[in-house]
Amino acid sequence: MEFGERTVSDGVTQDRFTCGDAPGVLWRPARAARAGRPLVLLGHGGGQHKLGAGVVARARRFVAAGCAAVALDAPGHGERPRTAADQRFAGEVGELLLAGRPVSAWVVRHTAGLAERAASEWAAVLDALAGEDEGLGPVGYWGLSLASSPGITLAAAEPRLTAAVFGLTGGASLTEAAGRVTVPVEFLVQWDDTFVPRATALDLYGAFASPVKTLHANPGGHEDVPDAQLAASEAVLTERLSG
Repeated sequence: MEFGERTVSDGVTQDRFTCGDAPGVLWRPARAARAGRPLVLLGHGGGQHKLGAGVVARARRFVAAGCAAVALDAPGHGERPRTAADQRFAGEVGELLLAGRPVSAWVVRHTAGLAERAASEWAAVLDALAGEDEGLGPVGYWGLSLASSPGITLAAAEPRLTAAVFGLTGGASLTEAAGRVTVPVEFLVQWDDTFVPRATALDLYGAFASPVKTLHANPGGHEDVPDAQLAASEAVLTERLSG
């Protein structure tokens, strides 16, 4: 892991870094380091990036609650180059949306290919941060939509992950991995989601092997998750990591 620019504002240190091919950002309290501080991995949605306004605001809230937070640009997003497959996917989805046709099959197929690569990058970040002064405390994952696929893949294989928030996703490609996820899970569903058919989201929730899991369903489309629901999911994750 190679660190770059550092900024400090309102008691929060923001460090940019690269880990392999993945550019990322690490947020921590500016006060003295604390061994074993909880760490939240923050995934971003499709077409977004590690320094999107929502990601930064969420990271700062987790830091205010006593955690550290880290975000990566997913493959094909942010500072990372877009492959021919990325370009083709964006074009196909754009055409389908203009035609008013379903896009869920395209989205599931694309994110399945992205999930394994992104999950391995998250694992590499955990390896690198374990060698930092603070070491690793309890690790959680927060990510909806595109970010859920690598998060679920990671949670199925990574014993350092202790709790997670997923949602706005579904599809048979994630079912097998979900069956190996045993950490506490909060799962968010938008009842009128045109990107993710409700039945596939509910099937995925049912596949999680977690003995502690909660489904939160709200009316509205893919981007209409209520602010109160987002805040509640952050609070639950913080409590599970800090308890």
